[in-house]
Amino acid sequence: MSATDPVVIVGAGPAGVSAARALVEAGHKPILIDEGMFPGGQIFRRAPAPLARSGKDTYGFEATRAHALGEHFAAILPSITYYPETLIWGIEPGTIHLARKDGALRQPWTRLIVAPGAMDRIVPVKGWTGPGVFTLGGAQIALKAQASLIGGEVVFVGSGPLLYLVAYQYARAGARVVAVLEHADPFRHVSSMAGLVAGGRILAKGLYYMAWLRAHGIVVETRAEPTEILRNRDGRVSGVRFLKGTRETTLTCDAVGIGYGLKSETQLADLLGVDFRFDRQHRQWLPKTDADGRSSVRGVYFAGDGLAIRGSEVAEMTGELAARALLADEASAHAPRVSGLRQRVARMDAFRRALDGVFPFPSRMASMSPDDTVICRCEGLTAGSLREAVTTSGECDINRIKAFTRLGMGRCQGRVCAPMAAELIAAQAAVDIAAVGRIRGQAPVKPVPLTSLARRTHDQL
Repeated sequence: MSATDPVVIVGAGPAGVSAARALVEAGHKPILIDEGMFPGGQIFRRAPAPLARSGKDTYGFEATRAHALGEHFAAILPSITYYPETLIWGIEPGTIHLARKDGALRQPWTRLIVAPGAMDRIVPVKGWTGPGVFTLGGAQIALKAQASLIGGEVVFVGSGPLLYLVAYQYARAGARVVAVLEHADPFRHVSSMAGLVAGGRILAKGLYYMAWLRAHGIVVETRAEPTEILRNRDGRVSGVRFLKGTRETTLTCDAVGIGYGLKSETQLADLLGVDFRFDRQHRQWLPKTDADGRSSVRGVYFAGDGLAIRGSEVAEMTGELAARALLADEASAHAPRVSGLRQRVARMDAFRRALDGVFPFPSRMASMSPDDTVICRCEGLTAGSLREAVTTSGECDINRIKAFTRLGMGRCQGRVCAPMAAELIAAQAAVDIAAVGRIRGQAPVKPVPLTSLARRTHDQL
């Protein structure tokens, strides 16, 4: 590996920046490609200068880490080639296809560290496609990158630590958080306490967010199952209806944030042709790698949430592990920190497993969605139409159902609808969720303006 044959890193979040630092320390000048305007990924997303808020207001307890990542990035910037606001829409052996404001271009590669991050996992309910409904991640983007709120009176619906964090951030930013509707009952899982303790200050922060919300008079309902997001005549959100036991309650609001944990972004992994494995903890097909991020394809490494959902601190560790694995494979560096990093990742894995036990994905709720619930919003497919396709065809493979129904053939390419569709197909066909398979990746993995493709400016960055 030489300076004329650089490593390409996908994603400038904690994992990507960590990988870039390790490579720079070893004397290399990697290429770092990211969709964001600034480095930091979703957790450290920030607004342009006119809209910027203070680090403490934007990141709370993570302000110190956000500042540290900014300093680390500034230190390595002269030693890397950095391309922000650059979309990777396709990838193949030796070539990455990109789109930027000034046109489409190609980037050759021989070694690749893929750290694409994650996105929200949704359990659709009636009315979820209306204006005023955002994913939890979308709500965070509005707050962090645009210094705005999704509404003045917001209900947050879903399950998991991100639910409480976003509700806390919105309340601190001045929104009236009407309620937090949590599907799980986290305090019933005493058996998970030993694993949770491994989370240390991460656990402490989560407990703080929960306590703060209650202390400030915000309603937190556990074992709450949303049944409908209500709309006004203009189609915008007017409220949320939910069940707790047999009691149905309606709350008035003008916006809803919804999310049931996160899922890894795996489209690029699919296009790269790496081996996958079904992970029951995450209920998702994930790239198959060794402990350091090596994939089944030579020269391709994975890190961060694109490898598995384990939080930003583990993402940093896996970014460094992937870079050191790459260097070791090139026989160009000794990696004395690898053993310690692996131990820290393993300790945090125990915490993550316990956390997923406390906030399990509501697979029953997903599989029992009413027939008129829209699952694939791009193609307008309902739960009933997917069930009918399974019954009529006798098929349970998600790609076969895709062929019959156009599932996942719209703008999101299945990134939003596929996990939910898999739950429905498995339940209808009475098969294990792993038997459903995964939707095969197709380029473009995200929408690309035709004007960008028509205005090819360079063959190479």
